[in-house]
Amino acid sequence: MSVIVIEFITLDGVVSDPDGSAGTPAGGWAFRHGPEAVAGDKFRLGGVLDGGVLLLGRGTWQLFSRIWPGRDDPFSARMNAVRKLVVSRTLTDTSAWTNSQVIDGDLIDAVKREQRDVIIAGSLSVVRALMAADLIDEYRLLTFPAVLGAGDRLFPAGGPPAYLECLSAETAGAAVLTRYRRETRALPGV
Repeated sequence: MSVIVIEFITLDGVVSDPDGSAGTPAGGWAFRHGPEAVAGDKFRLGGVLDGGVLLLGRGTWQLFSRIWPGRDDPFSARMNAVRKLVVSRTLTDTSAWTNSQVIDGDLIDAVKREQRDVIIAGSLSVVRALMAADLIDEYRLLTFPAVLGAGDRLFPAGGPPAYLECLSAETAGAAVLTRYRRETRALPGV
């Protein structure tokens, strides 16, 4: 089991409001390059979705539940079919998007118990909770050529250090898809 974070991100590390739905002054920065910049399986999730579980915070789930059910391309079919766990204290009805359920109990315990790969999309509060518990194995970041100067950053100032290895980097339209995993260090004498 791996915990994989996927995020749209700016050059200065901002992840908030990539689509403009939150109405922030700089919102919509990822969509400035057209829908093809964000459409389809940009994060190369492919089969990971088939055997994994999608973990979302309430706000991201609500946004996605208005978007994905109405789409019918092959990637959307995977997004709609995957099991979805929602982190929320207030959401009770998940019928708007099939295979969704609110996590019953503690987030960290739920992730530790999960047998399948866990994919977190957006959902910064969820990501930060898993960062604090040192549970994230991989980051897949779609970096857009924008510097906002303000907004919520994936790695906030004063946060714990993260040592990562670059697995790959490739252009994806106007953006660059990078994949990082936890740094693996060989033990002395091994």
